[in-house]
Amino acid sequence: MIDFSLTKEQTDLKERARHFAQEYMLPYAHYYDKTGEFPRPIIQKCWDEGLMNLGIPKDYGGPGLGAVEQCIVVEEMAAGCAGMTTSIYVNSLGAEPILVAGDEAQKEKYLRPLTEELKFISFACSEPGMGSDVAGIKTQVEKKNGHYVLNGSKFWITNAPYADYFTVFASLDPSQRHKALCAFIVDADSPGLKTGRPVEKMGHRASSTSSVILRDVKVPEENILGGEGMGFLIAMSTFAMTRPAIGAFATGLARAAMEYAREYVNKREAFTKKLREFEAIQFKLAEMYMKIEASRLLYLRAAWEADTSGDSTVPASVAKAFATDAAMWTASEALQIHGGYGYIDQYPLEKIFRDAKLYQIYEGTSEIQRLILARHVLDGYDPAMETLPKWVNMEPPDF
Repeated sequence: MIDFSLTKEQTDLKERARHFAQEYMLPYAHYYDKTGEFPRPIIQKCWDEGLMNLGIPKDYGGPGLGAVEQCIVVEEMAAGCAGMTTSIYVNSLGAEPILVAGDEAQKEKYLRPLTEELKFISFACSEPGMGSDVAGIKTQVEKKNGHYVLNGSKFWITNAPYADYFTVFASLDPSQRHKALCAFIVDADSPGLKTGRPVEKMGHRASSTSSVILRDVKVPEENILGGEGMGFLIAMSTFAMTRPAIGAFATGLARAAMEYAREYVNKREAFTKKLREFEAIQFKLAEMYMKIEASRLLYLRAAWEADTSGDSTVPASVAKAFATDAAMWTASEALQIHGGYGYIDQYPLEKIFRDAKLYQIYEGTSEIQRLILARHVLDGYDPAMETLPKWVNMEPPDF
């Protein structure tokens, strides 16, 4: 039986996350957006409150929550500040390859410390010439004398300058694409590993993003995840678990944009009437609400699939593609409702608008999600009609 209600535990978790976002994130969102400083005090408070590293199992000191619970938290936090939430949630992305393919020794060594003190683990997959095409990774790995040696560059790596560990993807032979891909756990203090200075971005400025340079970085043999050639499968399995959260990110941001617009139209007057009295404004708000409600249902469906089957590839692509487009549209319309005030930084809409765009890009662009879904429709979809009847039939039925 379908049940759309949250459990008491999930409701309590949502309220805790909402309180944290409103108490500690929202009041400082403008400051960190303007300065570009890394919001370590906010992230430390989040860790103290037990709202970080939610997917780490209880066996390793974590709360052992599922994708549904993590998405619920992400929506609330993203409504407070998208950038801060990215830097908080990326620990879940960085740790997921270890959860997917790590052995007991790897999990004990690298997951437990994340629950004992504030530490950062970053996901190092994207490269200067490669984003969504994971099979096209050029960073190379070679096995020498009982260890692996990594050479290459990674780019767009969240929290890289502050990371204690990285999950790194590299290829034994780039010409073999996905067949040669491997995944490793790499300590940030490994000789030969350097991070670049944080790049200046259009949005998500409260989240630090930089390059990672690997020059003859030695990685112990025991730090490979799943074995040689398993990297592509690990990356795809990781995205299947974490991609629903991008839909939750977008839903939280869109919800915030709608609420700011709602507040504005209740106060602002034009042509001797409150903006809320104009049908054109009412229709915009109605459309926002419909898109937000649909986005939430889609990401929860994808997260449920991740928790129950472990593979949310198709519903996660639906959720991400729809919710991120909805967030971009909602942010744009909310800014439009604010008029000139939406365009200046005394109001939050210009930040929300800048932040929204990234959701259509990272963890697989909107175009990549549509490519996944098109392939599913053409090759994986099970048609409801076993045979399609001849449409033009001039004979009457004979029962």
